[in-house]
Amino acid sequence: MANSPKAVHVAVGVINNANGEIFISKRHKDLHQGDKWEFPGGKVEAEETVYDALVRELREECNIQVQSASPLTVIHHNYGDKRVVLDVWRVISFSGEIAQREGQEWRWVPVYALQAYQFPEANEAIIDLLID
Repeated sequence: MANSPKAVHVAVGVINNANGEIFISKRHKDLHQGDKWEFPGGKVEAEETVYDALVRELREECNIQVQSASPLTVIHHNYGDKRVVLDVWRVISFSGEIAQREGQEWRWVPVYALQAYQFPEANEAIIDLLID
């Protein structure tokens, strides 16, 4: 039996606007789980804390500076070809004008409408948590 690959540790941010809508963006077609919608974030680097990775990724990807965030949940998921650990944080406050800096399609979506979008399987637990 082959060893399964090490899980990719990802810091994920759930960002709300003043209307209570959630920021989502569409993964580039050529990426793993491409053309599906996701919450912003990215890989936690070796010397980073999860919070530091969240702050860095949201600055690079969404053009915002996280001022405070709190842990929401941790999800372990095996896609068969890839294992992920999603360290999900709720962004409580941020500064800057949010934008998608990596050329992805993006939008603000009401919480109840998240289920209408196709997300990677690992994200379904986040959506369930937000809707409950």
